[in-house]
Amino acid sequence: MKVRHFDRIGNGGLDFTELGFGSAPLGNLYRSISDDDAQAILEKAWDTGVRYYDTAPLYGLGLSETRLNRFLRGKRRDDYVLSTKVGRLMRVSTPEERTGIGKFFDTPSRREVYDYSFDGVMRSVEFSLERLGIDRIDILFAHDLDIFTHGSKQAADARIEEFMRSGYGALVSLRDQGVVKAIGGGINEWQMAQTLAKRGDFDLFLLAGRYTLLEQEALDTFLPLCQNRGIGIVLGGPYNSGILATGAKPGAFYNYSEAPQEILDRVTRIEAVCKRHGVRLIEAALQFPLSHPSVVSVIPGGQRVAEVESNRALVETKVPASLWADLKAENLLRKDAPTN
Repeated sequence: MKVRHFDRIGNGGLDFTELGFGSAPLGNLYRSISDDDAQAILEKAWDTGVRYYDTAPLYGLGLSETRLNRFLRGKRRDDYVLSTKVGRLMRVSTPEERTGIGKFFDTPSRREVYDYSFDGVMRSVEFSLERLGIDRIDILFAHDLDIFTHGSKQAADARIEEFMRSGYGALVSLRDQGVVKAIGGGINEWQMAQTLAKRGDFDLFLLAGRYTLLEQEALDTFLPLCQNRGIGIVLGGPYNSGILATGAKPGAFYNYSEAPQEILDRVTRIEAVCKRHGVRLIEAALQFPLSHPSVVSVIPGGQRVAEVESNRALVETKVPASLWADLKAENLLRKDAPTN
């Protein structure tokens, strides 16, 4: 598998496999899977060449990190890149009060507490190291400083202020001491990621689904800013919650909800162009973000061994330049979008 070396500040940097693994599904996202199934999924990802793994305390309320513990035990620490996130602490709760009821299943009874302070960041890192069972984390992302999570721009801005006043200093200190190689944000909106990029010295952003075959608004200002400052992008959610994998079928999901008709129509048109070129929609969707020079890895995740196994084939399928040209000609892809 192809590897992209990233070293923004000259500290030796990190080697990202183009295909990474997003471990939210291992936190029993939307359905419960067994520990053995989770282990099999991770081992299959490793066997296909994946060496970048992303997690977070939120995913399964600690379950994703503890499942990675079992998987990483015995692996040489220098053989993989690992990121996790800060901004939430997991507190013991009653089953009825736990976070994520109806979203995460069969998890520990924990309640999320937002804490973007210096002390909160340091505690979060300590707890993650214990759950993961390792001695260092490569990348720390401030998690969900965005409107999607906090409900309004006013609320998101208040969390950003809290973070920049306090928790940001903890991340910079950890990077300066060499405890971590890189710091950044795991964000649901490129606009809020841009706000952070303008206010601080960040290395990477994990952008969830905001630069895909369906969405390229980040090309307006955010991605040029990243290129100018040497900021890398990890692209999560390349299928926009499913529709770019399943196609425009009834009940297809777009951004965690049922896709509206205008999205169904657009995907139908994109898929028709793909078919003319003998390319599956899912192949084009996974490969498109990797053409941007700022993108270091795409992390589609997977909740079944077969899904993880197929990801390797998807990322290595040859997509003809004529496909991208036709999508641009039909105004289905921005003309300034980089394509190979």
